Amino acid sequence: MRARLLPLLVVLMAGVLLALGFPLAVSLAAGQQQGVVVDRIDDSARFAALAQFVIDSEGAGHSGADERRETLQSELARYQELYGIRVGIFYRDDNAMARAPGWWRLPADGEGRRAFEEALAGRRSHDPAQVWPWQTDGKLLVASPVVLDGDVVAVVVTESPTDRMRARTLRGWLLTAAGLAAAMLLAFGAALRLTSWVLKPVRTLDAAAHGIATGRMNSRVAESGGPPELRRLATSFNEMADNVEEVLEQQRAFVADASHQLRNPLAALLLRIELLALELPEDNEEIASVRAEGKRLAQVLDDLLDLALAEHASAELAVTDVGRLAAERVAAWRPLAEEKGVRLGLTGRAAVTGWADPIALSSALDAVIDNALKFTPAGESVEVSVAADGRYARVVVADRGPGLTEEELARIGDRFWRSGRHQNVKGSGLGLSISRALLAAGGGSLAYETNPPHGLRVTVRVPRSSPQG
Repeated sequence: MRARLLPLLVVLMAGVLLALGFPLAVSLAAGQQQGVVVDRIDDSARFAALAQFVIDSEGAGHSGADERRETLQSELARYQELYGIRVGIFYRDDNAMARAPGWWRLPADGEGRRAFEEALAGRRSHDPAQVWPWQTDGKLLVASPVVLDGDVVAVVVTESPTDRMRARTLRGWLLTAAGLAAAMLLAFGAALRLTSWVLKPVRTLDAAAHGIATGRMNSRVAESGGPPELRRLATSFNEMADNVEEVLEQQRAFVADASHQLRNPLAALLLRIELLALELPEDNEEIASVRAEGKRLAQVLDDLLDLALAEHASAELAVTDVGRLAAERVAAWRPLAEEKGVRLGLTGRAAVTGWADPIALSSALDAVIDNALKFTPAGESVEVSVAADGRYARVVVADRGPGLTEEELARIGDRFWRSGRHQNVKGSGLGLSISRALLAAGGGSLAYETNPPHGLRVTVRVPRSSPQG
């Protein structure tokens, strides 16, 4: 969930920062250019005043008119030399009163010509188009009218290079980008903390639910931390787990008590059957059938009691040599396999250790090997292999029996379930359920799959490291 929630928050925060950053960058560039334009307007006003003085003296035939024109020209030249800004004062017919540099002329068209004509109309030229940092050939042209006795007699035109302005804009953009990046890092850290705070109870709840699903009924959720809704959910989960554990405990107690209470009457019944058999012929089929069913019922009661104890008892885990234990169980079952004409072999690593209850693991291997020998016909084989599989020690029992269908594989291990094709085979249908309960108490598991071309493959797994570690 965090992998989905965190990118969503990051994208939203990035969108917000970009939505703020782009207008800020545009405003910064516009502010830099506006400052340059205002400066040029102020400079143009000063030059316009000087030009008015020159034109006025020329119109009056003043003897110092040429000297004043030369003074104006020197002012323009010094201005252009200091600031690198082209400046000129042009009459209405485009002829120059004074200009610096001396070769500079008004543009014949484009934005510069429009600004000149606006100034001739008595208006200050409109603001020039925005120049961006990547426009290396950008220029800022500002035109201001020279007014004498209410008439526009000339125009002051300045053409400013934009190198410094673009450099300042770029520096401002870099500072803005750095600020946005820092804000993004802070927002990402806040998102991490937020998602951790919100999802930590969810992860704890998920772990507790998984623990209960795998048989660890004492799994609970701490009710501290996280939003109030999740704290209430943790409280409700704990109450539900307590109720489920109580119901299961009552069920186990009922099964154990019922099994125990039925054993004595059943034992008495079997004794009476044996006494009755003494009064009847030895080959009486009815008495033999009753005796067999009675023994089968006694076996079912014993298995029920074992299952109740297996689900209730806690595992006594210890480092166990799984390879050696598997070899012992194979050796114990080999005489029965030879009697049935089935080859029982052991392959794999001789020494594989795992954390398990040795008695529970031994019982599980006995149940799986017994099940394999029951359904494997004479002349076929049962192979037991031991291996280390990552975090688990694995024992695989593969037989060459008839196997199970996909539907039957989904039900194997359920209490009292037996395949409809094998109802005549001795058993109560509880052996694999008992084995699964014994292994689950120590973090182990049973898995079933087909063994091509025919047969069943059962995998017994136990952790290689302590589940409590």
